[in-house]
Amino acid sequence: MITISETANEKIKAMLAEEETPDLFLRIGVKEGGCSGFSYGMGFDDEKHSGDEELMFDGLKVVVDGDSMKYLNGLEIDFKESAMGGGFTIQNPNAVATCGCGQSFRTATEAGKPNPEQC
Repeated sequence: MITISETANEKIKAMLAEEETPDLFLRIGVKEGGCSGFSYGMGFDDEKHSGDEELMFDGLKVVVDGDSMKYLNGLEIDFKESAMGGGFTIQNPNAVATCGCGQSFRTATEAGKPNPEQC
């Protein structure tokens, strides 16, 4: 199960509203790479693929590819405002190590293929 805070949900919906492409949704995924082994991917898409799982969060359509779901179970996405602007934060209970930038992680059972040049 993935959790998206109300603040993050509102921010994502506002960003989607600014796009000119109809029927966009948020796609969340994981790929090998990053300095810790896996990198998060989050962006807008309008094409669903076989094996994708579709989730709804208070009117926000989110799609996750089946391979990524095992790394994202329990994931929490939030949006935090700060003096320097704001940004999305990710808390992943499956991660046993993360890099300093917070965009890559490693799990207890799988390390992925680290690429230190990506952080």
